[in-house]
Amino acid sequence: MTRWLALLARELRLALRYPADSLAAVLFFVLVAALFPFGIGPAPEALARLAPGALLAAALLAALLPLDRMFGADAEDGTLDQLLLSGLGPSAVAAAKAVAHWLTTGLPLLLAAPVASAMLNLPVEAWPAAMAALGMAAGFLSLLGTAGAALTLGARRGGVLLPLLVLPLAIPAVIFGAAGIEAAAAGLSPAPYLLLLGALLAAALPLAPLAAGAALRVE
Repeated sequence: MTRWLALLARELRLALRYPADSLAAVLFFVLVAALFPFGIGPAPEALARLAPGALLAAALLAALLPLDRMFGADAEDGTLDQLLLSGLGPSAVAAAKAVAHWLTTGLPLLLAAPVASAMLNLPVEAWPAAMAALGMAAGFLSLLGTAGAALTLGARRGGVLLPLLVLPLAIPAVIFGAAGIEAAAAGLSPAPYLLLLGALLAAALPLAPLAAGAALRVE
């Protein structure tokens, strides 16, 4: 556990030292949300109707941006080989990478969610549900993205393959998350949809690092 925490701390230090990836993801998320009023018009009702799906889609696309460098930079300078020889299993290395991705990308997106929600005219009473849905959906994508990044490591045009591999698997998270936000905006309980989203996250939590670890062993 000490080695795993040390690896997680290393990933967080690197992210703080080079914050461009996190900043780019947040700016992409906010800018996509800002484009919707220009694309469909400033009608509050139309914006509020599209807000749940737009928030989830923009956040997941933004979270994809740093994924292609998750293992690539370490593989290029030999750090990945040293990590795999450090006594940590490949699955544990992948799990640390996934948690670090959520903390450095998913969490900033979560903090920016109220700004994007205001731009899309989402009712204020639905903001807590939106933040819960975004947080769990981002965690789900971090896990899926870790497995995808490991599978495409070393592949030609891996940056193109990665979204094609991950995004179809993330569709259920978008569906359940958007449904939960819509329910909260309509004055209903979002709990059933958030529980389904939590079930997806719980299923991916053990399976995605195992898949990523198996891919890293092959590499």
